[in-house]
Amino acid sequence: MTAIHKSDALVIGGGIQGSSTAYHLAQRGISVIVLEKDTVSRHASGVNAGGVRLLGRNIAEVELSKAAMKMWHQLDDELDADTGFRARSLINVAADEADLNALRSREQQMHGLGYFHEVMLDKQELRERLPHVADHCVGGVVSEQDGYAIPFHSTQAFRVAAERKGAMFCEGEQVQQIRKVGNSWLVSTVTQQYQAEHLVNCAGAWADLISVMIGDNVPMSYSAPMLMITARMPHFSTPVVGAVSRPLSFKQFENGTVLIGGGAKGFADRANNTTRLDYSLLASGAHNAIEFFPIMKTACINRMWSGLEAYMPDNLPVIGKSTRSNNAYHAFAFSAHGFQLGPVIGQVMADLICEGHSRFDLDPFKINRYERKVL
Repeated sequence: MTAIHKSDALVIGGGIQGSSTAYHLAQRGISVIVLEKDTVSRHASGVNAGGVRLLGRNIAEVELSKAAMKMWHQLDDELDADTGFRARSLINVAADEADLNALRSREQQMHGLGYFHEVMLDKQELRERLPHVADHCVGGVVSEQDGYAIPFHSTQAFRVAAERKGAMFCEGEQVQQIRKVGNSWLVSTVTQQYQAEHLVNCAGAWADLISVMIGDNVPMSYSAPMLMITARMPHFSTPVVGAVSRPLSFKQFENGTVLIGGGAKGFADRANNTTRLDYSLLASGAHNAIEFFPIMKTACINRMWSGLEAYMPDNLPVIGKSTRSNNAYHAFAFSAHGFQLGPVIGQVMADLICEGHSRFDLDPFKINRYERKVL
């Protein structure tokens, strides 16, 4: 008979959210096992654009994102690792007056809530920061703290730091069954069984399947956001760049290569763990890059790829306790903008498990927010 591996907490999913959760739990003396069906950082957490972005956050996420940003600026020292984090600022470019009006409206809303980290730029200030931006661009908005990191390095840094504190990571362990045995959770994979008092669902694009096993239904979808990277180019852009109303995510690394994203989605085959690229949408992304930076006409695309990511209908993640089962927690569906939140999400999960509550308002992220309310 197979021995049951026991711990205080089980985390399902070895992306940045799961690895961060393991680190923060182990730091508090909680024994934790992470079950990853493939390898740590294999999917969205290892292949995303690496944006560390406070700019433009949904209001519900701002406090979490501010806390995460503070952590990013000290993360290499805390984890004793190189996450690849670089504070380069992030500028969202306004292409026309309609974009500027949208920024003014956003500024009024943010200032009314006491947030002043998003600073508008006029046309001259934009060109001082981005000398190669297209002539038609009329301004923008900047968040000085923002930047980027290397996703694979960051996730692995959390993993190694968690392991140093006693966490165990089990790769190639796809969950087959979850059931409650007394006050504990019993999780079965193909060959092993694991038992713990607390269960954390950080399963990314597969999290809805885990949720059902726990007892929570959720209207989650999944897709395959695409990225492409150029060969090395002469340096022309230091800040990370986005656009107010166009699908553009753009950054030039220290080695001269340029990463182009923007949220265009390929074809996701979750059952077979694969994705396919949509080359017509990638071509549109390349056109957007040229529209904002004409110098990109000379760029040579070196590689293109996509990962599997989970989405909620409102593009907000699920964060918090299960509404149906005790000692079960969720952190998933970060809708292609969860990488920056990784450090603080692990802290939130550890707080929920160790203290029973979080200092953040998690109501907007409840897993049952789409359930029909009975009057």
